[in-house]
Amino acid sequence: MEGLFFNVNGGYIEGIVRGYRNSLLTGQNYSNLTQCETIDDVKLQLSPAYGDFLASLPPNASTSSLANKTTDKLVAEFRYLQGQAVGSLAKFMEFLTYGYMIDNVALLITGTLHERDTRELLERCHPLGWFETMPVLCVATNIEELYNSVLIETPLAPYFKGSLTHQDLDELNIEIVRNTLYKNYLEDFYRFV
Repeated sequence: MEGLFFNVNGGYIEGIVRGYRNSLLTGQNYSNLTQCETIDDVKLQLSPAYGDFLASLPPNASTSSLANKTTDKLVAEFRYLQGQAVGSLAKFMEFLTYGYMIDNVALLITGTLHERDTRELLERCHPLGWFETMPVLCVATNIEELYNSVLIETPLAPYFKGSLTHQDLDELNIEIVRNTLYKNYLEDFYRFV
């Protein structure tokens, strides 16, 4: 019976994904990319798939700006699909972003420990791990405030509760914190699947 109603919830998204698949690089495209000597050559080879996103790049752009533009396209397409998804597909796509959120929160914790500029930290965060209340985390001036903000303001709160305290958030434990969050996230994802 579920198969009868697939197109109601998933048909449009499947069509969009099939269209995205058609714009993936082919073996010939990849072979051409390996022969490129300048960023402009790479830009020319990527223009069929990334044309609109790469159009604003100046000639002789840096590799980081090219990478940012291609990441922007990935994020825009992912967010569009996420906005169209319903039910278990929406939850699945949300799970896909949690790994990036964990990395972003770990970056903010490290930045807070080292008293770095919050604008710089936010710029370095991966866009797939961005969540609405992320700038609120940058208001924290110490680790305890940051911990309380994470518990209240983020989708990662369930992964913090019960397994981590604000005393755990120090420079020596940041990798342990990250791995604990990943463990809790992956266990939750496993239960979902």
